[in-house]
Amino acid sequence: MSHRIFALILPALLVLSLPRLAGATTPSANALDLLKKSVAFRTVEGQGQVPAYAEFLAKRLEAGGIPAADIRITPMGETATLVARYRGTGARRPLVISAHMDVVEARAADWERDPFTPIVENGFLYGRGADDNKFDVAMIVTTILQLKAEGFRPGRDIILALSGDEETSMRTTRALAKEFPDAEFVLNGDGGGGKLDADGKPVVYDLQAGEKTYADFEFTFTSPGGHSSRPSGENAIAQLARAIDRIAAYRFPPQRNELTRASLKATGERTPGPLGEAMIRFAQTGDAGAAAELARHPDTVGQIGTTCVPTLVRGGHALNALPQSATVSVNCRIFPGVTVESVRDRLMEVVADPQARVTVLDDPTASDASPLRADIVAAVTKAVHARAPGLPIVPSMSAGATDSLHFRAAGIPSYGVSALFMRSEDSFAHGLNERVPLAAIDGALLQWHVLLTELAK
Repeated sequence: MSHRIFALILPALLVLSLPRLAGATTPSANALDLLKKSVAFRTVEGQGQVPAYAEFLAKRLEAGGIPAADIRITPMGETATLVARYRGTGARRPLVISAHMDVVEARAADWERDPFTPIVENGFLYGRGADDNKFDVAMIVTTILQLKAEGFRPGRDIILALSGDEETSMRTTRALAKEFPDAEFVLNGDGGGGKLDADGKPVVYDLQAGEKTYADFEFTFTSPGGHSSRPSGENAIAQLARAIDRIAAYRFPPQRNELTRASLKATGERTPGPLGEAMIRFAQTGDAGAAAELARHPDTVGQIGTTCVPTLVRGGHALNALPQSATVSVNCRIFPGVTVESVRDRLMEVVADPQARVTVLDDPTASDASPLRADIVAAVTKAVHARAPGLPIVPSMSAGATDSLHFRAAGIPSYGVSALFMRSEDSFAHGLNERVPLAAIDGALLQWHVLLTELAK
């Protein structure tokens, strides 16, 4: 038997060898069932379905042996958090498992299939949230139940902490991050993960140890207005249009750090053609030409510095009136170490219009990268190699913000350890026809099982 064939069948053999839950089929069947039922909950902001989904998960956990007294749902407006504590001996400080129950909106008219009706087709499960983030939620819950069925008693408490508005305001995340000051570290199912090449072969595993700061700015222009038949030199919409053009055309200076250098070098060595060459060159030297090449690709542009893009526009009040105000929202993903204030000031310089008024929305939270602890790296390596022997484990920085942001800001190291392995061309998180490969389930269960038994023993 070749090494590659053995590597492909090993995860399935090991997962199938795990004890089954009473009255159930296999762990993978349980996980798929849970994932399908999870997708069916429309946990979009404003729909009020997060508490219902939390209740569904709570009942699963209680039925699997987690005492009701150790499960808590905390409503926060129309959303909620879910906390479940798998009690250990208390020999060591608790570990927290983070993931989120909410999803971004999806319009059924735009999709090929109803986004909230889970459909298995052509080896994929389709549905909003199938990838982000209900895949890992289902894998984590299934693994916790499996460990309970096995009688596993950890040396530390395992705390499942699911947020309810990660995709929007993150108020629930902020609350959870303050709730466990004694936690030693966080394992986040919404960061990191395995990359597959076009043929479905594992290329690299990203261990997320840092991420960018999420910040939204609003630029507003005002003018006296008046009748549209009497246009004046002042027009708020025209001023806004010029500002948008300038912001869209501007590129922040390229930057590197320990995480992006390691990630780009490792990925570049396995990426053919000019893109791979640019990854390696930028990682090694910070070459401007390489940065320009990376900036042209959605998968790498977020790794080379701060990015800001116009995302929402509103203005005017009548078809036959000069606009009295016009506003654009600008979403920024700020490189670690760069302050929100400096980005705001730079954007004002780019807009170059003294009549522009800028507002920072909400309260952006910045955090430093988590230390690459030897025990965490060793456990992640063992867990990933159980399903993909020899696969490079590369520390990485996420271009987007996750719940880890607030745990890190609270002083709790957090690591993105998603167990989802996917090809880039199969990833449609936040987009149309979101899906996950069914083939990822067995390996994901094995990865979470090994990871938790290693770090919680």
